[in-house]
Amino acid sequence: MAGIDETRPFVPLRIAVLTVSDSRDLATDKSGATLVERLEQAGHALAARDIVPDDVEQIRAVVKGWIADPQVDVVITTGGTGFTGRDVTPEAIEPLFEKRMEGFSTVFHMVSFAKIGTSTLQSRATAGTANATYIFCLPGSPGACRDGWDEILVKQLDVRHRPCNFVEILPRLDEHLKRPKAQGASV
Repeated sequence: MAGIDETRPFVPLRIAVLTVSDSRDLATDKSGATLVERLEQAGHALAARDIVPDDVEQIRAVVKGWIADPQVDVVITTGGTGFTGRDVTPEAIEPLFEKRMEGFSTVFHMVSFAKIGTSTLQSRATAGTANATYIFCLPGSPGACRDGWDEILVKQLDVRHRPCNFVEILPRLDEHLKRPKAQGASV
């Protein structure tokens, strides 16, 4: 049965938050602020925070820098997942994925459908792994960020969550590459 195993110690992760928007700054970035508030309340650390415009190269450059940083375990983006001409977050991020997390989009849409109905079709939320780092791309509304965090990420980014979670396999994400970052990988 799913739930939190209180006998296990919590493991804080270092999470970077990227807001993709042509119109927001730190003072008006409600979606990024929502994610920062929630990840800190859960006991995780904010590794970095940035805002970039809807531009493939700028989005990709920030995320590439974060996934190259051994001090970043998780990247969460908000914004740019819709269908307008300026929405390019999936195009910027998905080429970086070593493994795509198909189930994230499915579960996100299930959660979203329960709240906003068929309007969930207007999101291209996506996720995957790159360089032993989890990457989650959420829509740009505070509500979507709350739903993504509260219904999915807070559980999967908690090592105490049963029956399984992303934290316990984090050290093994790049074992196929036999890099030192993958604790427990055979050399």
